Amino acid sequence: MSSEYATFGLAPAMRAGGVLTDGDCQVHRDFVDFVVDGRPLLFRLSDLDAVSPLASDVPPAIFTAQVRGLLLEADAPLAGGRHVIYGCPECESIECGAVTALIERDGDDYVWRDFAWQTGERPDLELNGYHGMGPFRFRGPEYRGALRSLLDADAGARRRVLLIGARGASLAKPAAALRAIGIGADIARDTAGVAPDELRSYGAVLFGRAVPEAERAAVRASFRGAGVEVAQVEGLAPIVPLLVAQIEHALDRSPVELRRLTRLVAADDEAGVEVTSTCRVRLTAYRRDRLARTHAHDVFDGVLPTGHHRIPLQAGAVRGKSFVVARTSGGVLVEPVTHGGRRDRR
Repeated sequence: MSSEYATFGLAPAMRAGGVLTDGDCQVHRDFVDFVVDGRPLLFRLSDLDAVSPLASDVPPAIFTAQVRGLLLEADAPLAGGRHVIYGCPECESIECGAVTALIERDGDDYVWRDFAWQTGERPDLELNGYHGMGPFRFRGPEYRGALRSLLDADAGARRRVLLIGARGASLAKPAAALRAIGIGADIARDTAGVAPDELRSYGAVLFGRAVPEAERAAVRASFRGAGVEVAQVEGLAPIVPLLVAQIEHALDRSPVELRRLTRLVAADDEAGVEVTSTCRVRLTAYRRDRLARTHAHDVFDGVLPTGHHRIPLQAGAVRGKSFVVARTSGGVLVEPVTHGGRRDRR
């Protein structure tokens, strides 16, 4: 067993939801990720769509039990002293598959080892083990301090969104789409008379395009008066999946330096994407025609290695006023397509 120490930390993360071009919805999940040696542990699993057991939407008693289990203050949930490190974001069932590991004490240290992909009572370490991953030895005080801090803090993320507009009917579709992927959404004309505690429950505000600047300023002042910083979203276009993607990005609380998808630009016939670790990336182009009909085109879906990438855009997908959404399992970026001049697309 390795005697070298790894650093242990925690960081907010999300599994990006969204409305996909085939009509399916992908559920949004906020969770706390494990950071090992300064890097999210999930990034070592290049194409895994998963969340840790420390998700914000689990009941408090279950969340506390998960923390106590990782601290070895409660029995392991799986046979052989194994713990779920990452599980399915949709059903959270072991039958759907999960990354598990053996967690044990060695003196005052905590050791994570024998990582494996598990779908039943016991994993086959030879066949399904992550042989290049771990073991990780963590110093006890650092490990316990990080996890116990979750028990003293409000681990729930503010996942509600306030949609501000003069015509509530125009916001009904994006509100319904947000609710469908697990994000609470309320519609209001303004925030006059709303209690500060209620305002603090929102993580983002979307302003309808017809809302005058004076009314927007009044909404911002209400949130400042409640002592909360809220992400503000100016809708790029009345395209529901695009608005949902913008809000998903606004709700991302993960540290910028710990994100996988860090850059997106789009110009003429090419998009530029930057990722910090190997992962699956999907690019979708949206546009509205002269009859206000929405057109969506999946232009790329594949695994990209770390670095900068140039991805061709089909001419028919981005003619006129168009937008590109880049999506990984843990993040979303949205950019309008510029025409007639090339932007920096390193």
